[in-house]
Amino acid sequence: MSLARALERARELGAHPRQERSLVRAWLTRDDLARIAAAPRAPFAKALVAALPELEAELAKIARVASEHAGSADTTGGQTGGAPGGKLEGESTSAPGRDAGGATRLLVELADGATIETVLLPKNALCISSQVGCAVGCRFCKTGEGGLVRNLEVDELLAQVVLARARKPIDRIVFMGMGEPAHNLANVLGALEWLGTEGRFAHKRMVFSTVGERKVFERLLAAPVRPALALSLHAADDARRAELLPRAPRIPVRELVELADAYARAITWPVLYQWTLLEGVNDSDADLAAAVELLRGRHGLLNVVGWNALDGFPFRRAPLERAVHWVRTLKRAGVFATLRDSAGQDVEGGCGQLRSRAVADRSRPLVDRSR
Repeated sequence: MSLARALERARELGAHPRQERSLVRAWLTRDDLARIAAAPRAPFAKALVAALPELEAELAKIARVASEHAGSADTTGGQTGGAPGGKLEGESTSAPGRDAGGATRLLVELADGATIETVLLPKNALCISSQVGCAVGCRFCKTGEGGLVRNLEVDELLAQVVLARARKPIDRIVFMGMGEPAHNLANVLGALEWLGTEGRFAHKRMVFSTVGERKVFERLLAAPVRPALALSLHAADDARRAELLPRAPRIPVRELVELADAYARAITWPVLYQWTLLEGVNDSDADLAAAVELLRGRHGLLNVVGWNALDGFPFRRAPLERAVHWVRTLKRAGVFATLRDSAGQDVEGGCGQLRSRAVADRSRPLVDRSR
């Protein structure tokens, strides 16, 4: 049963719109449905109360955790999506491998047997997927290797939050998992609206991450819930970026940054520009100078990301010293910057790796941790 079907069933049993939203809120926040149903101001019909266990059981079938992989550390330093309160901070105070919170990757199985990845991050943050697979084909990403399988539905996006909240409190969400949110825009916007209302998430505590499409900036500005924005750059040169992101829209980098900057100023919240540092590819002094020239004066910060090494990929992770040099040079030049290590290094849990192993070996037993 989908969320839409569950709400339709609730209406058949006498629920009015306010009660429907109460049902969704209870599901997203893991509140007690029976308590909400008995609220004196708007008690549920007896038939609906009797059917609540059935509705809960059906919603649980949308997605389940097939396996769980705990890593030792992640160094987001709480910087994903910008600093709290809209203030831009400098490089993370957490050195790689020293964040006490750690990251846990969940391999989530959907009702049709497809699998995606969801990541519990430190400081009550969550990274969710927007698609099964991805069509962008970033050359340094495992997810894009197999192409796009399908979009996630709204309830499959929301179910990732429900599964995560069963494990820890979650108050920040980043759409930075498998897939390109811009390619599933209608469903992602639908999920953002639910999360920003009944899910009780502050709008700027949700981050929409994209390689950039012109329609995205227009649609986000017009949406009732306007999240923070993350833009995957990885290069300041159009030709180099096209090599790294071969199927991303061919929009000049400077135009993308201008569009992102305009959005950031409209919502009064900084853009998070992403730059995965690859040794000998996009980490030279010339690349650094180009990044400074591109981003100086923008309402945003550059997140310098350590690449999660993948077997069979023709790249090397830039040394830590090089990444630190980048961040310090950017800051001295007036560009806000932070250093973030990739989560899941020790469990080979980089984006797409858990799913690729499960797909490659369907006979491998998966530990059911859905309860």
